[in-house]
Amino acid sequence: MLAGLEPVAVLCEIVDDDGSMARLPRLRQFAQAENLKIISIADLIRYRRKRDRLVELAAAAPIPTMWGPFKAYCYRSLLDGIEHIAMVKGEIGDGRDILVRVHSECLTGDIFGSARCDCGKQLALAMKQIEASGRGVLVYLRGHEGRGIGLGHKLRAYNLQDDGRDTVEANEELGLPVDSREYGIGAQILRDLGVRTMKLMTNNPSKYVGLKGYGLAVAGRAPLLTPITMENKRYLETKRDKMGHVYGSDTNGHGLINKNNNSTIGSPSDDTSKA
Repeated sequence: MLAGLEPVAVLCEIVDDDGSMARLPRLRQFAQAENLKIISIADLIRYRRKRDRLVELAAAAPIPTMWGPFKAYCYRSLLDGIEHIAMVKGEIGDGRDILVRVHSECLTGDIFGSARCDCGKQLALAMKQIEASGRGVLVYLRGHEGRGIGLGHKLRAYNLQDDGRDTVEANEELGLPVDSREYGIGAQILRDLGVRTMKLMTNNPSKYVGLKGYGLAVAGRAPLLTPITMENKRYLETKRDKMGHVYGSDTNGHGLINKNNNSTIGSPSDDTSKA
């Protein structure tokens, strides 16, 4: 473009020894052997999500909720057209130390109250805490169903879990990533709303890392401590043991299930654990 010429692209495929197109692991070996630079499509997507504006504000309106009045902002992704929503409480002001929850869509948990996960309870607790704070943002990211594998695959994974696999093993047996979620769209929404530093409500260290950058800073973490039940106990333990999730002051995440079939991950003396 700087030379005043039309942009041109050349596609060249590297063939493996058996005549098939070489896949990324083989290409990485080739690049290392030949001292070549290499990037993947995923690298390009991450690059664009960090540097290009990929969301646009579509509409906004006040919404009274069961927790209190919020203002809803609908953002449309310029990558895939998916619409996401941000629920904003109070004035963002200087954008400093905003209480923030970035919540991944979970139809079964958020809408139908599935006891297999803690998603619906975390959503409700986050809205309650933002309302109590008087100032905060909940970004609801669609397209994140089942940690990014989609609703159908999530239900297939549930069948495997009923046969004895945990949530990680089930995804792997289906040939799917354990967690394929990207948080760049959520970060861009927060940035557009005026958030600059945030206290992030999450138990997930990947989310903490994924939202840093984009002109944002994470000033602290606020855990969302939700009840353990017989139905979600193994799921929560797996997230702790295999995915590094942290649960409040009791960082090993252990909790005891009482006769009422519930307990709380985190310190039993923490008042927030009763929410």
